[in-house]
Amino acid sequence: MLQVCLNGVRSRAESPRLPVTAAELAVAAHEAVAAGAEDIHLHPKDRDGQDTLEAAAVAAAVSAVRAAAPGVPVGVTTGAWAVPDPHLRAAHVRSWTVLPDHASVNWHEDGAAEVAAALLERGVGVEAGIYSGTPAAQRFLDWPGSARVLRVLAEVTATGTPDALHAAEGLLAELSSAAAPILLHGEDASAWPVLRLAAAQRLDTRIGMEDVLNLPDGEPAAGNAALVRAARGIIDVDPARESMGP
Repeated sequence: MLQVCLNGVRSRAESPRLPVTAAELAVAAHEAVAAGAEDIHLHPKDRDGQDTLEAAAVAAAVSAVRAAAPGVPVGVTTGAWAVPDPHLRAAHVRSWTVLPDHASVNWHEDGAAEVAAALLERGVGVEAGIYSGTPAAQRFLDWPGSARVLRVLAEVTATGTPDALHAAEGLLAELSSAAAPILLHGEDASAWPVLRLAAAQRLDTRIGMEDVLNLPDGEPAAGNAALVRAARGIIDVDPARESMGP
């Protein structure tokens, strides 16, 4: 499965092509799905372009994207940078009027179990975000509800290629006992090497402007759809055929 991560915590200062408003997210989602994305992850934004968990912003973003990409699962963030207080994050989840199909919960953040429980109570799938270089993997595996999550997001934070691949292998080893499917991805300079590793191991993965702004050749991407097309070109190669050579 290839997920598109449309915007993340980035701002237009990093790329004028970044989708921010609900209408922009809808267009970007439609184009990314047409390019081969099978799942959507987004960060609802407030009027100042900052991440928010407010019910109105979540409803606007999720509704617009669903209308633009019918039948494709849509997920949002619950990152602590948007709302540092975990009790308030859980309260926001309970206030949502339009429910996403899933939401990511970062296990290195305080209150992850409480936020995940609030999501599960409402019937929202949980993507357990496990950052490399943190104690998140063991915290997650020790949580009694770990088998109830939709998937595990194995997030490689190292940026240099050798370090990122080493971190990815280590993270996968830490998560070897996880009951849920694993989606492996990197960010910035590690995004493409880690995506290739995920493709080689037949793992779910993701790409989009949240994770990287450049194509594999280093050229700036025209948008999420261009990143998805490049990812599909990597994922859809038959490893057996590739090993045979020309």
